[in-house]
Amino acid sequence: MDSFKETFLTYLEFILTPSPTVFIVGTLILILSPIIFHYLLVHSSPYTSPPTVLLLGPPNSGKTSLITRLERGTSSTTPPPQTHTSQTAHSVEFSAPHGNASLVEKDESSPGGVHTKFLLIDTPGHGKLRQNNLARLTPTAISEAKTKAVVFVVDASSLAEQDVLSSTASYLYDVLLLLQKRTAGIKTSKIPSAVPVLVAANKLDLFTALPAALVKANLEAEISRVRVSRSKGLLDSGVGIDEVGSEENDDWLGSYGTEKFTFDQMREFNVYVDVVGGNVCGEGPGVGKWWKWITNQI
Repeated sequence: MDSFKETFLTYLEFILTPSPTVFIVGTLILILSPIIFHYLLVHSSPYTSPPTVLLLGPPNSGKTSLITRLERGTSSTTPPPQTHTSQTAHSVEFSAPHGNASLVEKDESSPGGVHTKFLLIDTPGHGKLRQNNLARLTPTAISEAKTKAVVFVVDASSLAEQDVLSSTASYLYDVLLLLQKRTAGIKTSKIPSAVPVLVAANKLDLFTALPAALVKANLEAEISRVRVSRSKGLLDSGVGIDEVGSEENDDWLGSYGTEKFTFDQMREFNVYVDVVGGNVCGEGPGVGKWWKWITNQI
């Protein structure tokens, strides 16, 4: 016991006696302690990124206005926010409620109950920037971002114009084709989780807007034409007729060889498409059905 006491006193005297060694050791302890504590804290409770919902669509379809309205929780009678063409994507965090079937607007969610956080990512619609958006739909990107769904916003008030319809259908074709290839190209029996698509027919408050059923029919008919045109392009480029249907060269959307494309054909590839009408501002159905669809995917 006396030996232990003497040893303790010796160490205590060494620590309390000013010396370069004590100073250096003390300084290192002060510097390294916060770093070590931070390292242990970060690795003991790893950060989990929230799931995402991707907002796509051509320019002026109302994507940014939609995400702004959902973020602010404003009503349809409020004037639409002034937006401009964005060059980069931006995301907003939302909370998806569970077990609240009566929820029709974001600002009606109650503070109680179980909520799951998710990111709604607004992407630029300009044609020159679409490749960046489509890159988010590769299997690796979907897995890393935990993408749960895609909302493709279209301007139902101008879809009767052929140039608008053609551009919109072509963009949607590319989106659906990438999702189709996730399952069509797998070599194992494990099918990737579904990434459903909502075609949000916006601006139904305008007189020239097509109803959701007609938006669906027009897009399906135009995608049928896009499909034939691209298939002909492959043949004209020198690809043999027998190769067009191969896994390496097949860019045929939906059931191969069918004359007319329908969104129901995408179910074969675990891609489910819904066309739902709404409007960000003005009188009409509002955004309630879109919000409910989004939260149901989280």
